[in-house]
Amino acid sequence: MERRHELERYARATWRSFEALVVPSSGLPADYIGVELAPDTRARYTSPSNVAMYLWAILAARDLQLIPGTMALRRASRVLDALSRLERHELSGQFYNWYDPATLARITTWPEPPHAPVYPFASSVDNGWLACALLMVARAMPPLQERALGLAHGMNFACYHDPRARAAQNGVGLLRGGFWREGEAPPGSTLLPRADYAELGETLVYTGHHYGAFNTETRIASYMAIALGQVPAAHYFAPWRTFSDTSTEPQGGSPVGEWQTYLGVRVFEGAYRYRGRCILPSWGGSMFEALMPALVVPEEQWGPNSWAITHPLYVQSQIEFGLQEARYGYWGFSPAWSPEGGYREYGVAALGMDPSGYPADSARRSVRPSRVGPSRLPADADATSIRHVQYGQGVVTPHAVFLALDFAREAALDNLIALRRDFPAVYGPGGFKDSVNVATGQVAPLYLALDQGMVMAAAANALLADRLQSYLAPTLRDSLEPLMRMERFGAGEDEALAVAE
Repeated sequence: MERRHELERYARATWRSFEALVVPSSGLPADYIGVELAPDTRARYTSPSNVAMYLWAILAARDLQLIPGTMALRRASRVLDALSRLERHELSGQFYNWYDPATLARITTWPEPPHAPVYPFASSVDNGWLACALLMVARAMPPLQERALGLAHGMNFACYHDPRARAAQNGVGLLRGGFWREGEAPPGSTLLPRADYAELGETLVYTGHHYGAFNTETRIASYMAIALGQVPAAHYFAPWRTFSDTSTEPQGGSPVGEWQTYLGVRVFEGAYRYRGRCILPSWGGSMFEALMPALVVPEEQWGPNSWAITHPLYVQSQIEFGLQEARYGYWGFSPAWSPEGGYREYGVAALGMDPSGYPADSARRSVRPSRVGPSRLPADADATSIRHVQYGQGVVTPHAVFLALDFAREAALDNLIALRRDFPAVYGPGGFKDSVNVATGQVAPLYLALDQGMVMAAAANALLADRLQSYLAPTLRDSLEPLMRMERFGAGEDEALAVAE
């Protein structure tokens, strides 16, 4: 019972930060607010992801009885009103990345120094989070169903789909990171016409990359595109679990695994070895890449031989890295606002495909050598045997700890208690601040809407038996559950032991 009270206390404080983040004139949240929750410390910009996190938080606050249902309905209705007034890419219905939450105008000049020009960019992953939140509102709030569904179904994710990507794998394609309209792209951008998507009837300028790593937060855009019937179901199997063991692509680990075929798509079910287990890596080794989608999509229930295996192992690996390998005394590593200033990427490099890896340390030092091409390591080697690092100033991000609640609840709550006990400044009137340097005790001076949204959703799921998942699952089940059930990842302790033997 005491443990439940801890979570309730954290959720109550986190909701307080959202109340302060909301700009009264529009009802939309700002990107961040200062740790004293003063209105004049709000950011003057927001994004589709921030709006999605606020909608999650409204549902969580209502279900946890932090606010009455009428207030939740009023708040969500104001968000839908504001969304209907935002400028979007007309032909695809995609929202742009940055808006002024006070005026609802699309931002053309960054409101903070150096006040650089902002080019109207549509991001597949940011729009994925917003579509996801709208579908949740549609089910959780019947009076708003028609409006929420209208906005969600007006978002066409096919505009990001490149069927030519991975053509050798039967052309199921990958999603691009995003696009600008022709004539509105940053100088020097490469023009990539979309002649293969005749419905759009417009030339767009796309990012030069695709989202090719599977175990990252970007898979939410693929989930939305598949569920809305805008890309083939086989697209689920297109991203890399890891590059294959014979690939010449640079990657952060030495993969083990086998080729399998699903819906006609060849998939290398690769994994990396770390501390005696096989892990499905994310891109950079951070917690939110691997686990943010699981807050609202019941991956571990639908994928008993895939997500249900790798999620707990990923969490355990982050715990062991923080406590046993780096010996920081604490764990939980994910992108956040740095104690030293600026948004930075943190993670456990051994758990990532990125050849450089996201560092867990504020010194930003590389934590492993990059390897190009097929591995030549002994069969029993793992990531720990090739790294020689002196860890120093680790940066722990509380939202990463909350993401672990579904998979290691007691360890997560103990870790949060230790952070509050040893670094009192990490907890304030709006809950846990964004990050803490566990060597110096320096704490990030902001609450970020994105990270507070993950905290709020994780706490509500832990207290209410995955309630937030229940709002999205019925919409996704028919399209995604069969895909998740048919796959068996290369992750798991048994595989690691078999390879070592």
